[in-house]
Amino acid sequence: MRHIVLLGDSILDNAAYVRGGPDVVAQLRDRLPPGDRATLLAVDGAVTADVARQLARLPADATDLVLSVGGNDALGHVGLLQRRAQHGAEVLEWFDAAVAAFADDYRRLVDALARRGPSATVCTIYEGQLEPAMRRPARAALAIFNDAIQRAARAAALPVIELRDVCTEPADYANPIEPSVQGGAKIAAAIVRQVLA
Repeated sequence: MRHIVLLGDSILDNAAYVRGGPDVVAQLRDRLPPGDRATLLAVDGAVTADVARQLARLPADATDLVLSVGGNDALGHVGLLQRRAQHGAEVLEWFDAAVAAFADDYRRLVDALARRGPSATVCTIYEGQLEPAMRRPARAALAIFNDAIQRAARAAALPVIELRDVCTEPADYANPIEPSVQGGAKIAAAIVRQVLA
């Protein structure tokens, strides 16, 4: 019997955005074999540093952990996309500095997950359904954060669900950055494919 525990932010805790429709954890439960369970510890609005509190509530019988966090960390630096720069290298320096603290926090978190015992999977940050003028610069900025996620996962030998390849349609989003019922269904299906593989 598997007990999947969802950790992180509103990518997994999206009940507030689906207008009474099924959220990610409900859709995950519907896809699991009889007897398997899923528990939601992820909290809307969480940043990487908040997940330690979620881990402290980890059920003793957890068999699989799924982490999706980092989008809110990245959102904390959205102002960099509108800051005036003298040259392109300056912008890259800003984002390098912004991601440095995130990368350290995320690496520590992934190391803690790997030490906990249950199997763990991490998710990248998807690109959302932003307004057209913001899509390309946001995609480039998120790639820097996602590189930190991928590197931490590789170092800990943890599998990765690439959410940029999961939520690819406008209808996957309830608003520019939160998963809709359709997006939640895709995320739940990706978790099942990974965990039950």
